[in-house]
Amino acid sequence: MKVNRVRQNVLPLVTAMIWGTAFVAQSVAAEYMGPFTFNTARAVIAFFFLLGLCGLRALWRRGRGEVPVSYGSRRDLIIGSLCCGGALSVASFFQQKGLETTTPGKAGFITALYIVLVPLAGLALGKKVPRALWLGVLLAVGGLYCLCVTEELTVTGGDLYVLVCAFCFTAQILAVDHFTNKVDGVALSCAQFLVMTAVSAAGALMEAPPPLELLPEYLGPVLYVGVFSSGVAYTLQILAQKDSNPAVVSLLMSMESLFAAIAGAVILGTRMTGREYLGCALMLAAVVLAQLPCPLGRKETRAGEAFGDGQKV
Repeated sequence: MKVNRVRQNVLPLVTAMIWGTAFVAQSVAAEYMGPFTFNTARAVIAFFFLLGLCGLRALWRRGRGEVPVSYGSRRDLIIGSLCCGGALSVASFFQQKGLETTTPGKAGFITALYIVLVPLAGLALGKKVPRALWLGVLLAVGGLYCLCVTEELTVTGGDLYVLVCAFCFTAQILAVDHFTNKVDGVALSCAQFLVMTAVSAAGALMEAPPPLELLPEYLGPVLYVGVFSSGVAYTLQILAQKDSNPAVVSLLMSMESLFAAIAGAVILGTRMTGREYLGCALMLAAVVLAQLPCPLGRKETRAGEAFGDGQKV
């Protein structure tokens, strides 16, 4: 039980820290290559990293005389990788496209809108949504207005791209929640990046390749996002969601917005206006308020029952 609590609470926070700092690396890489090219590179790196991890784990278990890892049925793994990888591919494209014209701090907070969207998805499943969540939605909308809408009542294209990515990440979180108990988590993560590689590579054919003479400038950010943000963090996400309430895990992962704002200010020296900071505060309040009915650290109902109704198994 204690191990489960650590996995369900610590792993999402580590994931959030990695994702938040990765916004800076993604912003730097966006200056040198298109979104499809960047996502192809990160997905390839993540796939081979996780493939090697699966191989090392199999050798380690064999050396200890343990039973080989069960990856679940091949059918579930294929369907799961297509669903998770497809959603991740689309979400990553819109996020990277948005980072071409918006700051890492703003992108982090707008992406974190999935914290409200995940519980709201329960409405489609006929589940009750607590009143506090509706107040959270209003706060999130107000926060998005302060963040994205300028004094001239216009919205930048980058903000809109990142807003779309929040909806796509919601779909990816729900897909992971559905398949994480059916297949091995590391195998699912590896397979979803194989799908992402294929999808992104098709789009990369339409983009100009990054200049090779500037390789030292963008190699570091690409490797960081490929190994840590993709290979490590998305695997931790899958492991954290196993037997967990997806709404609670998404709350903890949404702290990536704070890490993104801090990393952007420390590393890139970016600054937001007072109006944008107000938007961040409103969205953070929505994040917390949306999850008040869900007690942290407790084992909640699975995907169909875990969208804020507070019932335990």
